[in-house]
Amino acid sequence: MTVTVRSVEDNEFFTWLDLYAGYGEFYEQPLTDEKALLVWSWITDADNELEAYFAVNDDGTPIGLAHVREFVRPLDGSRGLYLDDLFVAKDARGDGAGTALLEALRDRAREQGLSVVRWITAKDNETARRVYDRVAEKTKWVTYDLVP
Repeated sequence: MTVTVRSVEDNEFFTWLDLYAGYGEFYEQPLTDEKALLVWSWITDADNELEAYFAVNDDGTPIGLAHVREFVRPLDGSRGLYLDDLFVAKDARGDGAGTALLEALRDRAREQGLSVVRWITAKDNETARRVYDRVAEKTKWVTYDLVP
């Protein structure tokens, strides 16, 4: 199977929603209608930094999803690409969609002169971590959340 990556189009809300709802279920954070519409409004707003990409199979069917945005790296004096969400449909895992999305994001970062593509994942997400360990370097940094 050949997997290609392309931007999500404005008229693909329900296709995007199916994949994004699967992502929420995977992380046991169900996607409400309100949250879905808010995130979709960010994706379709040209003034918002959030971008969405599909990994599509040979038939053109979206089987994977990535949300990214640029971020500044003050100490490095550069900008990077932050991968907020990456999800591959359960029946398409192992077909190369995750790797295709990551490689496409690497290419985008390189083309735009960005210094890194960065993301976090759950410690117990072993399937995804096998892919991540193959294509990227695990950092020494620990993530914290400070809730206001």
